[in-house]
Amino acid sequence: MKASAISLVLAVVAGTASADAYRLRTGEYVEPLAAAHVRVVAYDLVDQTDEHAELVHSREWLVGRSERQAKVAASVWAAEDQATGRGVAFVRCAPLPHARVDPSAADFGFEARVKDRWLKVFDTGYPFVRLPYEGGAVGRTKALQDWQRSVRPYVPGRDGLFLSNTWGDRNRDTRINESFLLDEARAAAELGVEVLQVDDGWQSGKSMNSAFAHGKGVWNGYWAASPDFWVPDPKRFPRGLAFVTKAAAEKGVRFGLWFGPDSSNDAANWERDADWLLKLHRECGVDYFKLDSMKTTGELSLSRQTKLFDKLMKGSDGRIVVDMDVTAERRPGYFGMMTAGPLFVENRYSDYISYWPHLTLRALWSLSEVVDPMRLRMEVLNPLRNREKYGDDPLSPAAYPAETLFAIVMPASPLGWFEVQNLDPATVAAWKPLVAAWKRERDAMAGCNVLPVGARPDGFSWTGFVFAPRTDGRPGYGLFFRELSADGRLAFDFRRYLPKASKATVLSPRGKADLNGVEAPLRDFVWARFE
Repeated sequence: MKASAISLVLAVVAGTASADAYRLRTGEYVEPLAAAHVRVVAYDLVDQTDEHAELVHSREWLVGRSERQAKVAASVWAAEDQATGRGVAFVRCAPLPHARVDPSAADFGFEARVKDRWLKVFDTGYPFVRLPYEGGAVGRTKALQDWQRSVRPYVPGRDGLFLSNTWGDRNRDTRINESFLLDEARAAAELGVEVLQVDDGWQSGKSMNSAFAHGKGVWNGYWAASPDFWVPDPKRFPRGLAFVTKAAAEKGVRFGLWFGPDSSNDAANWERDADWLLKLHRECGVDYFKLDSMKTTGELSLSRQTKLFDKLMKGSDGRIVVDMDVTAERRPGYFGMMTAGPLFVENRYSDYISYWPHLTLRALWSLSEVVDPMRLRMEVLNPLRNREKYGDDPLSPAAYPAETLFAIVMPASPLGWFEVQNLDPATVAAWKPLVAAWKRERDAMAGCNVLPVGARPDGFSWTGFVFAPRTDGRPGYGLFFRELSADGRLAFDFRRYLPKASKATVLSPRGKADLNGVEAPLRDFVWARFE
């Protein structure tokens, strides 16, 4: 990446950090390793989630006399004194290695000789941030999450909202019209959905995913295909899209749309895309956009896409929220473009038996070690659709209490990957009080570091999260899931993470919790607030 492109990345991210330790750096950097025993950890993050389910892999070295050197390409890495738990973490503010100009370029390395021992950050052209921490792995997670929250602060009423998207039920664009969306808004308001996001099909142009494209839809070059491609379809919306968004707003439901930034000619139409999104925001009241089909082909396209995001934020005074899809293509990934909103992490469908609640929990649990969960849009599907396809599998969506499925995504930005009006009354009745309880606690939970604890989810373990408050005097939380574990109780010392906790109040419909552990029925969860 050339210096001009670096400055654009810095322009978006720099200046928001709360401490000098969070300052972005460029060029080569050397960190002396003074401790006798140092643990080095590298995190390999994975996007293109249409093809991958395991989204985090870590590698570890004990730097001593035998392990003398290494060079690694990775997004996040850390060096830690084993004796004290003090360390320093680094994040490369760039697309994942596979999506960069030079995928083989090493981000960091270490060398340990008799007299000289050091960690080196190599100059790849992309900026990085250095984050000192204490407290071992827990302190590392806190430092990483705090930095990300400094880049994009949590705004109540804007971030972390419960968003639904119509695409998850696989009707594609066959039902999208004024009448359907008015019914969808009514159902969303009843359940407690806060943002109704309409996927591909609201626009006049036909994408390759349209049920009506007959193999002639496009997935790039939208403006060349038609200058009216992104005009709301007048046949679907005879009274205009603004009529629908206003009707939804009267029910307390905000509006979102799918959109495909034009990647042709290295995103040459970035400004045209930005102006059109701002027009939809100002004239139709659309605040939330899911950006899909985007391709980051090189340094020029990345710099232009960065300009697009920057213009959206400035032009809307930060009111626009962008869900950046990371399910396919070469895109900015987890740390390449952090200021505009959450990451749309996965497309899973019960039609293809690819939605498994324990795998959604595993992805969220694993990513939360290095990615602020508020930056992750994690999905919950209609549990009763296609249940016959799963047979009697004990980990099928329908085998779980309905509340557990929503609880899995409560630490993140929840995505209802379904048509809300298709939910059966029993599911709505189960979710509605939990959604309301989660909303009451959401801002307090957002003021916490989210720490993955227990076993890595695999469908057969006790696993969960501790929410440790960033500010004294605020409550903490525990959210634990009993998968297919034979043990009905998990011994867990909450004082280790919440040293000032004195009592637990259970918020979940079932389960028990105290300062020494939790209990829950099979496939169920317990959620508690610690004063």
